[in-house]
Amino acid sequence: MKPPSHKSQLARLKRIHGQVAGLMRMVEEERYCGDILTQLRAVQAALEAVQQGILKSHIEHCVAGAIESGDSRERDAKLAELFDILKRFPA
Repeated sequence: MKPPSHKSQLARLKRIHGQVAGLMRMVEEERYCGDILTQLRAVQAALEAVQQGILKSHIEHCVAGAIESGDSRERDAKLAELFDILKRFPA
C-alpha cells in the first residue's frame, strides 16, 4: 500500500520553521521570558496541529486500508502499530 501524501502539511511546517527561527532570535536578543514562553507555546500548538493531521491521515488511509483489505494479519499489524504510536502521546 502506498503511503498517503503529507505535502499539505509542508506549509504549516515551513511556518513552524520560521517561528523557531524567530524564537532563536528572541533568545539571542535576551527577550523577556514571558514573550519567549508565549512563542514556545505557539510552536507547540502548531506542531500538535501537524501531528493531528498526519495521525488522521494515517488512520483514514493506512489503518482503514489494512482493515478493508480483509487480511487479518495486516489489520492486526496496523492496529498494533497504531496503539504503539498512541502510547507515545501525552495522556
